Amino acid sequence: MTAETAGQKMWPTLIYANAVGAIEFLGEAFGFEPLIVVPNDTDPNVIEHCQLRMTEVGSVMLGSAGRPGNIFADRPTGTSSVYVVVPDPDAVYDRAVAAGAEVLAPLIDADYGSRGFTVADPEGNIWSFGTYGGEP
Repeated sequence: MTAETAGQKMWPTLIYANAVGAIEFLGEAFGFEPLIVVPNDTDPNVIEHCQLRMTEVGSVMLGSAGRPGNIFADRPTGTSSVYVVVPDPDAVYDRAVAAGAEVLAPLIDADYGSRGFTVADPEGNIWSFGTYGGEP
């Protein structure tokens, strides 16, 4: 565990048909930075394990679909959803749209006090970003 992830208590885990492309997209669209990327020994396009971090927000793990012997890799791609609390959803929205994320719900001020939006990544996973941090 690195210093950046020492306090992390929850790790959303996603599976991608094109994990290499997902790493690039999540960085460009949302600002995730790779902490660990472990490619397969014989095929660098297969990602065995990856940890991405969004500064001041948290981390996700991902890997390639279809890896034999991995129960996570047997799950269907494009069916996950993640909500991320961010201090500046406007900046993340602009970045996501510029990177080509499909807007599912535009940036709005919700009646419960949050400002946020929802987009899909290239494989159909749903990503919501907003200021709502949950009930205390």
